[in-house]
Amino acid sequence: MATVSAEPQGGGRPDARAQLSGLIFAVVLIDGDGMIAEVNHAAEDLLVTSAVRLVGTRLTDRIGPLDPRVEARLMAGDEALVARDLAIRTGAQEARVNLTASPLGGYPGWRVVTLSQIGHDDTANPAGGEVMLGAPAVLAHEIKNPLAAIRGAGQLAARKLPLADKKLARMITDEVDRIARLIDRMQQLGSTRTASVDPCNPHEAIRAAVATMRAAGSTLGEVEIREEFDPSLPPVLANRDALEQVLINLISNARDASLAGGAKPGFIIVQTRFVSGLAFSAIRNGRAVPLPIEITISDNGGGIEPALRDHVFEPFVSSKPSGQGLGLSLVRKLVRDMNGNVSHDRDARAGLTHFRLHLPQAPDAG
Repeated sequence: MATVSAEPQGGGRPDARAQLSGLIFAVVLIDGDGMIAEVNHAAEDLLVTSAVRLVGTRLTDRIGPLDPRVEARLMAGDEALVARDLAIRTGAQEARVNLTASPLGGYPGWRVVTLSQIGHDDTANPAGGEVMLGAPAVLAHEIKNPLAAIRGAGQLAARKLPLADKKLARMITDEVDRIARLIDRMQQLGSTRTASVDPCNPHEAIRAAVATMRAAGSTLGEVEIREEFDPSLPPVLANRDALEQVLINLISNARDASLAGGAKPGFIIVQTRFVSGLAFSAIRNGRAVPLPIEITISDNGGGIEPALRDHVFEPFVSSKPSGQGLGLSLVRKLVRDMNGNVSHDRDARAGLTHFRLHLPQAPDAG
């Protein structure tokens, strides 16, 4: 688990601790008194606390208050328990999980508790969503034709415009090129090929996404954008075009949510941080991939409808009256292509909805 090295010894078969360390859902070992004895890395990430601080504390204090019926069963040391769509506290946040508690034969009162967070893209059926997303690819060829005409017009305008306005013409051609590249990727949504990734600065990608939205005349100016950046964040290993599109989609959704109703000033928080030992691990090609770079897009809107929370990354699911439900499906696909993970949660007390990207760190060039 988290307190023991998970490195294979001599290239042999991974032991039980190594296997638990690589799991993408949280595993917690509790004793007969309900105290935490060990945790894996995913539990550290979910509970936003290191193993050193978790061990020796009561599990219900870390995730409670719980539904009284669930807590009573959880404290009954010799009973198995399965609880679905359970609200728990994880640090200052709220999360919804599926919880299981399994007694250990021969060890009275000891249990293994698993917490699988609802809303992780990897808990959904990946194959179905990607197959259904093949339909928009049929339109790709027809979309590219007018894009080529727009690009040509932008280039022609750049030659005739005053120097002060040439920047806008260049933005047109740059955005057409980016959209064309994304259409190429939409044609590959059903494929298993991974995206081309390179080191890039996540803060530059965030600011480029915001600038693109502002230049497009969006209503982004009607909401406050708060940056909470970690200036020491290392480069992320990602596809720059795909990352920018993911950020545009998430910030656009956050803007729409914060503006809905109009009863209070809307705001969006874009936060970056390095999660260090709390790195989330997503299984890719049979191996665990550390994802220490975290980008969180938060908004103060009303949140996702409860009936849709478990399905937001599925194609054709949308809470918007005119929405087509492809934005978050594309986000999931693009993030997966970069070996990353996307999830969401709702902090009801703070009135915030969070969409979190976890991405790999670029290898040190030195």
